[in-house]
Amino acid sequence: MIEIAGSGPIADAEVEVVVVPVGTERQWGPGAEAVADAIGDWLTAHLDTEDFTGKAGQTVMVATAGSTPWKAALFVGLGDDPSSEDLRHAAGRVGRMVSAYVSVATTLHQLPNDGAAEAVASGFAMGQYRFDKYKTEPKPVKTERLLLADADAETVAEARNGLVVAAAVSLARDLVNEPPVAKSPEVLAGVAETIAADHDLRIKVYDEDEIVAERFGGLAAVAAGAAKPARMVEMWYEPEGATAFLALVGKGIVFDSGGLSLKPANMMEDMKTDMSGGAAVLAAMQAIATLGLKVRVLAVVPFTENMPGGAAQRPGDVLTARNGKTIEVLNTDAEGRLVLADGLSLAVEHEPDLVVDLATLTGACKIALGEEIAGLFANTEEASDQVLGAAAKSGERLWRLPLPDDYRKKIDSDVADMKNTGPRWGGAISAAHLLKEFVNDRPWAHLDIAGPARATSDEGYIAKGGTGYGVRTLVALAESMATH
Repeated sequence: MIEIAGSGPIADAEVEVVVVPVGTERQWGPGAEAVADAIGDWLTAHLDTEDFTGKAGQTVMVATAGSTPWKAALFVGLGDDPSSEDLRHAAGRVGRMVSAYVSVATTLHQLPNDGAAEAVASGFAMGQYRFDKYKTEPKPVKTERLLLADADAETVAEARNGLVVAAAVSLARDLVNEPPVAKSPEVLAGVAETIAADHDLRIKVYDEDEIVAERFGGLAAVAAGAAKPARMVEMWYEPEGATAFLALVGKGIVFDSGGLSLKPANMMEDMKTDMSGGAAVLAAMQAIATLGLKVRVLAVVPFTENMPGGAAQRPGDVLTARNGKTIEVLNTDAEGRLVLADGLSLAVEHEPDLVVDLATLTGACKIALGEEIAGLFANTEEASDQVLGAAAKSGERLWRLPLPDDYRKKIDSDVADMKNTGPRWGGAISAAHLLKEFVNDRPWAHLDIAGPARATSDEGYIAKGGTGYGVRTLVALAESMATH
């Protein structure tokens, strides 16, 4: 993890690179004028040549040839009135640009935004993320130290908390980006056990025999075609003095072939990312425990592959979930809701104050909201408001979608309590209605993260591949519940 500390004035920082903000029409931000003065009069002509005006997204790196305590200055355009999320993205671009330098100092945290230090630190660290363990010639990130100019102890502490969250996001990204062959359910359950051991958490991992004995019928059915056995993870964070109780449930399909309802080959290329919800839940637990938030948290993650083996479940089969309700399986590629049915059933047995599940659940949600916004469904206004508030604070984009009662009949089955698919239109709503059958009367929110869980290119602090979407919202939610 990067070391973060405070320093004196930015122009005097003994680092390799200094980073300062600039607004529209080249309005100097905190520390920028002092850095410009230290560079000299030629800077203006250079910025003119680069057509740098301070517009959002613009950056210019200026080498100083030994005339200053630092080797280079990076001017970062922020435009007019940048939000905390704009600041986070700007810091992400900075992190990527300066990854070859060991030491960096900045004044970005001095902008008058709530949580500016957290946004800068987390954005910077997330922007430096790389998944290159399988490359024969990786280009390692060299940054070891980030100094916050003129920062007091409280600001530094806030920034360090941002690094904790960024580290959790990186963990989630690593888990998602791993090849399917390297992350069997047993391996991922082992990751959960390591997190639990490192943070003194209580954990129970159900093996394939216990999954059957404990009536996890949805998980057992999806796992039936896979050669690698399934696992159900139940992890508890129980700090002294906690009064609120949050349950997190994540979809953990480590590879989704579609089962007997086989996906086209090109649709399988990204299916190692179908456990993004489960990865987010495990990573969020790591951050919540590291930060010592005073809220009781239960994490439940069912892990399995969805494969078309000889024993695989068939369209037309009926399964019984843990809470006793039956589901007719008409499409084996609608499997995430089946394992979540068991995960949710287990979670609500403990009567949490709020249950939140995360899942790369439906292409329909991605069609509705695009690749950068997750869909939210909730059974109470308070649950919706809590999660939306946490998402807004974290900078993760989330939009509430309707869950009308009359749409429930679209998943009625002739032979079971429900079927696992509805009509073509409104597929995200049909999936959410099935999940709702397994939360009893507990306040509940479902995040369909099919779009933002994966990225096709680097942008700001977002890295191509698994994004770790949801980790920051879950941590912000736990933080909110701990303080109210």
